[in-house]
Amino acid sequence: MSAITTHVLDLSTGRPAANVAVKLERKDDSGWRTVADRTTDGDGRVRDFLAPGEMAAGLWRLTFGTGPYFAARGTQTFLPEATITFEVFDAAQHHHVPLLVSPFGFSTYRGS
Repeated sequence: MSAITTHVLDLSTGRPAANVAVKLERKDDSGWRTVADRTTDGDGRVRDFLAPGEMAAGLWRLTFGTGPYFAARGTQTFLPEATITFEVFDAAQHHHVPLLVSPFGFSTYRGS
């Protein structure tokens, strides 16, 4: 399992959000660098952003393609994307970043 994972839940349906594009980036001295582009699985999860040993302390961000996800369901959304920036202090720890999303808002927290 990757040291960074996510789980996207669609609050408007009460179901996992499958097929959501998710980009993982890490900030370095020259700015933001894309580390991985993934798509959520049938359970709304991405478990494989990083290879073993790729995790590092610093600033990271996840950008979720919520606009295309809702458009594919015929639903207008206020949020074309949802971006979550977070800081890793201990690279040895697992960082789970859930996203609870609806067409008009989102919430996140540090999961386990």
